[in-house]
Amino acid sequence: MSPDKLVMMANQIGAFFASQGPDGSKGVADHIKSFWDPRMRAGIFEHLDKGGEGLKPIVVQALESLRPKP
Repeated sequence: MSPDKLVMMANQIGAFFASQGPDGSKGVADHIKSFWDPRMRAGIFEHLDKGGEGLKPIVVQALESLRPKP
């Protein structure tokens, strides 16, 4: 799936969960973890690692919380 499509989808999820208040990024993270297949997650992390152009802050925060801790 193209990075543009992944960004669009992630931002749509972010827009929905933004209305949940400060815990919105947790909802985004839970959704991506539960419903995105591993290839989609790998693609969005690759995009984030290249600067994350176009991703909303709530999505970036959610993705960072999903990263494995060293």
